[in-house]
Amino acid sequence: MSLPDLPDVDVVIATHDRPVLVREAIAAVVGQAYPGRVRCIVVFDRSTPDPDLCAYGDGDRRTVDVVANDRSPGLAGARNTGILAGDGALVAFCDDDDLWLPGKLERQVRALVAGGPPTCVTGIEVDYDGTTTTRVPTPASLELRHLVRRRVMEAHPSTVLVRRRELLKDIGLVDEDIPGSYGEDFDWMIRAAGAGGFHVVPAPLVRVRWGGSQFSRQWGTIADAIDYGLAKHAVFHEDRRALARLLGRKAFALAALGRRDALRWAGRTAWTSPREPRAYLAALVALRVVSADRLLDFAHRRGHGI
Repeated sequence: MSLPDLPDVDVVIATHDRPVLVREAIAAVVGQAYPGRVRCIVVFDRSTPDPDLCAYGDGDRRTVDVVANDRSPGLAGARNTGILAGDGALVAFCDDDDLWLPGKLERQVRALVAGGPPTCVTGIEVDYDGTTTTRVPTPASLELRHLVRRRVMEAHPSTVLVRRRELLKDIGLVDEDIPGSYGEDFDWMIRAAGAGGFHVVPAPLVRVRWGGSQFSRQWGTIADAIDYGLAKHAVFHEDRRALARLLGRKAFALAALGRRDALRWAGRTAWTSPREPRAYLAALVALRVVSADRLLDFAHRRGHGI
C-alpha cells in the first residue's frame, strides 16, 4: 500500500479535567508509526479547552485540534462533536485515560482497506491497581447474539476504527439520549454488529486503565441507563440470558443504592435465568453480607466488571 493510498484518520478523544492522562493519550496516538495522515480531535466536555495540546502535532501528517463539546453535555455529545468536526475517511476513538500501543493503527487500517466489515477492533490490556489482564475478542464473540449476552468488554471503544461513510449512514452517531451517557459504547457496538460487523486484530493493542471511570459507582444513572437500553433494543428480550444479565446489573445497582426493591429485582433476574450470577451477588449486597465496592474491586482485579 503506497502512501497516497492510505486513508486519513480522525481520532476523537473526549476529555474532562484529566490534564495529565489526556496528554499521555494524545502522545500515544501521535506516536503511532502509521505513515498516513492522523488528526487527533480533543473534545473538552464541560471544561475549558486547552490550546497548548495542539503543540503535540507536527503541522504535517500529525495534527492535534482542540474543540469544545457543542452538543449535549456528556460523553456521547463529546464523541459526536469530535466525529462531526473531522472529515477523515476513518474515525477512531480513544478514552482520555487509555493508551494506544505500537502498531495499533497501521494493523487496523490494513484490515479495513482490504474490505469487508466497516468496523475494526483489537484486544486490550486492562490495568487496575497494579494488576494487568489481557483480553482479546474473537470474531465469533462479536456476533450480535454473543455480544448482547456477554457484553464483550474486550471490544472496548478505545480500540474502535470505523469507516466514516458507514458510521454516519448505517451505524449512526453515539446516542445522546442515554441517561448520563452510561453504556453509550455498548449501545453503539450493538448497532455496529447489526450493520456489517467487525474485523478483529487478535492482539492487545490498547492499554485500558481502570479505576478512574466516572460511571463505576453512579448506581442511579446505571439503573436508568439499563432501563433505557432494555426499552430500545428488542434483541435483549429475545435471549433470556442476555435479558438476565441486564436485569442482574440493575439489581446490583439498586442494591448498592440500598433500595428496598433490590431483592425483588434479584429474584426476577434468577427467575429469568438461574445461571446469572449477578442475581446472587445483588442479593448478597442487598442483605448486607458484602459491600458493592468490595465485589466491584474483586471483579476489576480480574479484568471484569459487574
